[in-house]
Parts: sequence; structure tokens; C-alpha cells
Amino acid sequence: MTADERKRTLLSLVPLAVLVGLLSLDIAIFGSDSILGASQVSLLVASGVCVALAAWRYKMSWKTFEGAIAKYIGEVTSAILILLLIGAISGTWMVSGVVPTFVCYGLKIISPKVFLLTACVLCALVSVITGSSWTTIATVGVALLGIGRAEGFSDAMTAGAIISGAYFGDKISPLSDTTIMASSINSVPLFTHIRYMFFTTVPSFVITLAVFTVLGLFHGGSGHDSVQLYSDVLSQRFHITPWLLLVPLLTLVMIARKLPAIVVLAVSTLLAAAAALIFQPETVAGLGESVTEGSRAKIFFAGVVESIYNTVSLETGNPQVDQLVTSRGMLGMLNTVYLIICAMCFGAAMRASGMIGDLARILQPFTRKRTGLVASTVVTGTALNGIVSDQYLSIILTSNIYRETYEKGGWEGRLLSRSVEDSATVTSPLVPWSSCGMTQATILSVPTLVYAPFCLFNIISPLMSIAVAAIGWKIVRKSSQEKSVSLPQQ
Repeated sequence: MTADERKRTLLSLVPLAVLVGLLSLDIAIFGSDSILGASQVSLLVASGVCVALAAWRYKMSWKTFEGAIAKYIGEVTSAILILLLIGAISGTWMVSGVVPTFVCYGLKIISPKVFLLTACVLCALVSVITGSSWTTIATVGVALLGIGRAEGFSDAMTAGAIISGAYFGDKISPLSDTTIMASSINSVPLFTHIRYMFFTTVPSFVITLAVFTVLGLFHGGSGHDSVQLYSDVLSQRFHITPWLLLVPLLTLVMIARKLPAIVVLAVSTLLAAAAALIFQPETVAGLGESVTEGSRAKIFFAGVVESIYNTVSLETGNPQVDQLVTSRGMLGMLNTVYLIICAMCFGAAMRASGMIGDLARILQPFTRKRTGLVASTVVTGTALNGIVSDQYLSIILTSNIYRETYEKGGWEGRLLSRSVEDSATVTSPLVPWSSCGMTQATILSVPTLVYAPFCLFNIISPLMSIAVAAIGWKIVRKSSQEKSVSLPQQ
């Protein structure tokens, strides 16, 4: 590295240092609520610092940055639309009773002898269907923690099973905002990204389930009062019927047929809205009556629209169940949209100024071979969780740092998007001062460093990503993509 390159690299560290410093203050002051606005402000300030430095040192004009920002934001417009549709599904699947039905049937399969295995699988399924690890942990996870205590399991072990399952489901769910973010930022179709993750995610989850099965077999158990209470409350509030499972089933069929994500989400929202009118008319009417008066048709229409766009809280008489049946709607996704737009501003400024390339130069010696490239990506994504304390920012920054390196090396974008998810997404709850670590520790009342050793999936996943890269399983260069020939070990 020449003297000029060293100077450029040091200058490129300034905006990143400013961002890290501001985010540290955000976490210290606002805690997990920093994502509601403080983190976005920090991103914009760091973007301004980057622009100012580039204008001063490299004499770059504002038009250059303006064009880059417009281009970057334009690249994620489809992701923003998908996020809004996810909010719509969150509301309609809840109001229609799809999620409550799924939870009720899932809770019935719990057996003391395989409690940890069942808890992990159940959280995975709920997380897949809701697209949110946080919601899963705060609802079903809290209930399972109480059951685990009653059956003699340590809180750390139960919390590890809950978080492992929730993050597995979140990672492969087409409804997950982190999954959509990782795929869209790297210009990879959503379902292509999800299918490619199976090669690392499924083996990691299988190993996780095997270990939890062994651990669970050494424990006995007693009754399931908590499970019964949870099921009874949901059954009293919603009309629970297997017919409602047709909505997620038809959604899976559309996904299997490789329909565009926007089409799948839009149709699924309409199916759930129709199911809400058929199976939960009282709930829909209650939502409609809270905003309008008039004919029955007008009230029903208002109720359906309310479930699609607004944050809806349904009272059940049980605080834990109330958390589960609270849906985000489109409005609930706006903070994430806000974060994405601000992050794109920062990424565009860093890319247009050449600072991303300067930072990537530090890592170049480690990225010349396939295994080293993936390992560097995984380590960076994991480290950024500790530095910026937020999984969303870790996903964005890691993608921005390595995108050009993957492109120049001829590697597929899906390899980068998968490597980012295998690290930045799943390791976030293992960091005590990150938004995820603080949130899960608070929700479950188990310190992060206490439950972390039992978050087996979150620990195995980044290691599996590196192992698969070393083997070269289903990893091809762009020029060889049509032949689908795996590369030999490098």
C-alpha cells in the first residue's frame, strides 16, 4: 500500500468512526428504540461528513453524490414495496386468525421429553409465518420459557432453543425485513436468495436440533398449564379452524412456483383479507366500527383496510397473548423504510467518494480466494454487530464494503447476500450491547451472555458458511453459472 493509499484509507475511516460514535450514543441513550429514528439521524450525519470530506479533499461536486443517492435509493424501491406488503400481511394474517390458528395447533405438539427440540421447531415455524424473530420471542418464546421453568429446564437452555428457532425462521422467511434487505441491497431476487441460503442454513439447523434433542432427553417434565392457557385464550378470541391454514399453504404454493415476491405477498394479503371476512367477522366489524359508522358493508370495508395499513392491537385479556395478536400493518414498517433510505444515503456517499473501495483495500489480502473472501465477509458482518450495534446497519455496511470485490472476482451476488445473512443477521442477539441482544435479554429476562452459549444455530451458522465455502458446494462464478459446475477448492 502506497503512502497516498494509506492517507485515503485513514480518511475513509473518519465517516465510519463518526457513525460508530454516534450509534454508540444512540444505544446508550435510546437503547433498542434507537432504530425508531436516532440511528437514521446518525446515518445522515455520517453521510454529511463523508460528503464534506470528499468535497474538501477530492474536490467532488454535490451533483455526483446526488446522482449516487438517487441511484442507490432507486435500487431498493422494490424492497420498500415488499416491506409495505409484509406489513399488510402481518395485519391480515393476524386479524384473519391465520397466525393464532397456527400457534394453537403448534402448541399442542409439545412433549416434555422433547421439549427443547419442540420449542426450537415451534419458534422456527412461527417465525417463518410471521417473518419476525422479535415477535416470536416476545410471544410464543415467553410462553415457552415459562413452560421450560415448570419442566425443570434452565432459563439459559430454553432461551437458547427459542432464539435459535426464531432466528432460523426469520432468516428464511420471505416476510422477514432482514432477508428482504440482504437480498435487495445485493440485487438478488428474494426467493433466489432464500433458496441459496438453504445450503448453509438447513445443515446448521439440523445440527442444532440434534444437540437440543440430546439435551432434552436427559430431562423429564410435568403438566402444560401454560400451554393450555395460551391455547384457550386464542380459541376464545378467534375462530380457530384448519381451513385458515389454506392461506399459508397457497402462499407456499405460489413461492414454489417462483412467482415474483410482490405478486405472492399481494395475493396472500387478499386471501387473508377474504379469510378474515369469512372466519372473523366480529373482529373485522370491531375494527371498522372504531373508525367509521354506516352500513354493514362500509364497516367491513373499513375493518379490512384498517387491518392492512394500521397497527392493530386486539385485546384478549392476557398480556402475553395481546403481544402476539398485535400486528404492525404498513405503518409499522415505516421505521424500517426510513432506516433503509438513510442507510442508502450513507452507502451512496461512501461509494461515490471512493471510500468504500479504500476500506475494502484493507481486506484485499484475505479475499483473493473463495474461502478467504467468504470468511472475511462473515467476520466483518459479525464484528460490525459489535461495532454499530444493529443488525440492519451490519447488513448494509458489510454488503457495501464487499459488493465491488465480489463483482470484480466474478462471484454471484447471492453468495454475498447469503454470507451477510449467515453472519450479520444471526449473530446480532449474541452481542449484549446490540439492539437485538438487549431486546431479547429484556424480553426473556435472561442476560445475553447467559443464553448465548445455547444459541446453537446462531453460533453454527457463520461457521457453516465458511465450511460450505471451503468445500465449494453450489458456489459458481458468474461465467460458469449456466453450466452449474461447482468450483474446486481454492
